[in-house]
Amino acid sequence: MESIARISSLLENARELTLDAASAARSSRSSSKPLDRTQVKKLLDSRNEREVLDGLRRVISMMYRSQKTLPLFSSVVKNVASPNLEIKKLVYIYLIHHAEQEPDLALLSINTIQKSLSDTSPQVRALALRTMSGIRVPVISQIVSLAIRKGAGDMSAYVRRAAALAIPKCYRLDPSQLPQLMEYLTTLLGDKQYYVAGAAVTAFLEVCPERIDLIHKNYRNLVKMIVDMDEWSQLSTLRLMTVYARKCFPRRTKLSKTGKETSPDIQEFYGEGVDASSEGQEVVYLDPDLELLLTAIKPLLQSRNSGVVMAVARCYSAIGTPTYVQAAVGPLVALLRGGQDIQQVALFNIVSICLNHPASFVKYATHFLVRATDTQQVWELKLELLTLIFPHAPPHIKSLILNELEHFSRGSDKGLIREAVRAIGRCAQTDTATAPRCFRLLLDQITSLDGTLAAESLTVIRHLIQQDPTAHVATVVRLAKNLDSATDPQARATIVWLVGEFSGLNGEDNIAADVLRILLKDFPSESEVAKRQIVLLGAKVYLHHLNRQIEEASSQDPPSEGSGPKLLEEDDHPIAKLWTYTMLLARYDTSYDLRDRARLYKSLLSVPQLATLMLLAPKPAPQAPSPSETRKGYTLGSATLVLAGGGGVHGLRGYEDLPDWVEKGQEPDPKLRDREGIDDKGGYAARGKGLPIPAAERITSAGSSSTRNSSFSGSRSPVKGSFGSPANGVGAKTLDDWLAEEEEEEERQKQRAAVKVQVEESSEEEESEEEDDDEEEGEDDEEEEDESGEEEESSEEEEEESDEDARLVRPR
Repeated sequence: MESIARISSLLENARELTLDAASAARSSRSSSKPLDRTQVKKLLDSRNEREVLDGLRRVISMMYRSQKTLPLFSSVVKNVASPNLEIKKLVYIYLIHHAEQEPDLALLSINTIQKSLSDTSPQVRALALRTMSGIRVPVISQIVSLAIRKGAGDMSAYVRRAAALAIPKCYRLDPSQLPQLMEYLTTLLGDKQYYVAGAAVTAFLEVCPERIDLIHKNYRNLVKMIVDMDEWSQLSTLRLMTVYARKCFPRRTKLSKTGKETSPDIQEFYGEGVDASSEGQEVVYLDPDLELLLTAIKPLLQSRNSGVVMAVARCYSAIGTPTYVQAAVGPLVALLRGGQDIQQVALFNIVSICLNHPASFVKYATHFLVRATDTQQVWELKLELLTLIFPHAPPHIKSLILNELEHFSRGSDKGLIREAVRAIGRCAQTDTATAPRCFRLLLDQITSLDGTLAAESLTVIRHLIQQDPTAHVATVVRLAKNLDSATDPQARATIVWLVGEFSGLNGEDNIAADVLRILLKDFPSESEVAKRQIVLLGAKVYLHHLNRQIEEASSQDPPSEGSGPKLLEEDDHPIAKLWTYTMLLARYDTSYDLRDRARLYKSLLSVPQLATLMLLAPKPAPQAPSPSETRKGYTLGSATLVLAGGGGVHGLRGYEDLPDWVEKGQEPDPKLRDREGIDDKGGYAARGKGLPIPAAERITSAGSSSTRNSSFSGSRSPVKGSFGSPANGVGAKTLDDWLAEEEEEEERQKQRAAVKVQVEESSEEEESEEEDDDEEEGEDDEEEEDESGEEEESSEEEEEESDEDARLVRPR
């Protein structure tokens, strides 16, 4: 009969599989026709689970296509009590989506969902808890809180994790539940399963991130479990630990002869510590708990998740030392192998680190070379990285970088040309040894037919010349000779401005007056930008002429009559005539701005001393900072770092900078990070009243109490591996110990049953032998039987004392 039932069950399973395969094949060959609402309702009201499942799938499909499915609410929700897990899942999805629109009908299913919290399957319990917390109806906030309390003490880690993730949902539903939720969160943060602790950290950051005191006793456990957590939990834990380290570990420094970052105890042991009066390098030494964190997260640099690698780099940059930051450089550069979106975000963060530690990226210079497939944002950041590492690179790397920049400066992309030329200028500013080569590269570009390239090259040349004007007189002369070939308006304006800046050198032998004469010949055809600089050049040349006349008059002793500066109308000097001609050209120009400038300069030159202060004042050398200097200071991995504007420019909100380091003497006591609530015997002390106790702790406490009761009973000695003393002899008992004890108990029961059977067989044999004996020996046999019976009764008493569960009784 048993074989027939087994065969029938196999045939039924085969039939189910055949029907499923046929349904899947039919749906793949031809798209199922959409059914009307009446047909779907008929499927939902069917007693066949297959039809109900088909109807629910159609409803969910309609729901995500934005079709009206609310009229089917009652037909869908009544299937919430179905034992089929697939049907439960689809009903829960529908219920979460429409609960806010039909809160009264949704409340009718709460009792059924509550019953699922006591189901034998952990998956069903977790699904019910997740659904109950997802129903956004404020009336059930108390019920959700009780469900979370029950889930926080569940045996299954899967259910406890669902309880941790439900805490933020309950808090958003009813913020007044915060005190109870914090109690549950305190329990879940101390969970021994990394699967649960990671979810608890995520909930903590959303519900009460300012309650750092809840983390103290769980700090070391969380640090040890972070490597085993999932990626989302690792991101949350790394963010929490970064803030925690800033608030709980002060930044300490100490003088060291070696300059290496070591703990103060090691420095004192090896005699590396030095007095403040002696010479030594000031280094940062780390708190042992902080060093535990930085060491524990180092394996995460090999994570396949780019966000985790970025979070570790942020942690090292914010709370670590340069040694740890250098360890994160290689994994960050490895992110450039990903997609273009990952490359761009990674480059923003790499540039932010490179601004402070450029030497660490020198050996990865070849990874920053521009490729043909790079987008504009990517190659802009790569060029910036090349210029940042340029002064720290060896000669062959510098030559490689300059060759790359020269190549791109002669390309066809105007944006790339502009950035390449600017990069050459930044290289020349940061490294004076390569400045002559950079000058040669830039001077070769000013005669280019590409106006953009010429203008950018001249702008960079002007910045370099202003840094050391006396050393570049010949360069200005060469630029002036190329005025005829320079066609770009901005390039011509830059050259004219440079000539005007050097118009005071060599007195009357300066080329500025002759350049002005040549430019005035074709003044009407010049661009407005160039005209402004030509008028300014004329004002400077004439001002230098006036200053020379004043110096000559002051040098005469006594000064002769009429030896001062002459009026413009009376001066017959060629420079005065050039200035008069310049004023006439500007007076009749079509530009209002140019005419106003000419009148301003004419009035200003009537007072040479004031004009000298205004026009000939020394100009500070312009600096060309790295474009990412504006992003400096933003937290690594944040969206604000990528958009580089904060709330003021791009309208971003929610950015919070990392807290400042806690001052020395105000940090919390390190003893708070010792595990609290553990007694000497390894068992957990009693928690506060009303707090849920995890199942593992309940088992441990129950085992210890049973051992104490058995030890006081006096009936027998405790068995090795009992509740009070774990089988392994170390710490509290685990689930494996309990399973092993159950197996041992089953073996003992089998042995007792076998002994009982043997005793019964032996007694039957004795009875058969007694029947064959003579009547004369009957009395003796009865006496022997009595004696043997007494012996067996005494053995039974001993067996009862050693084992109360199995009692052997002699058959009669």
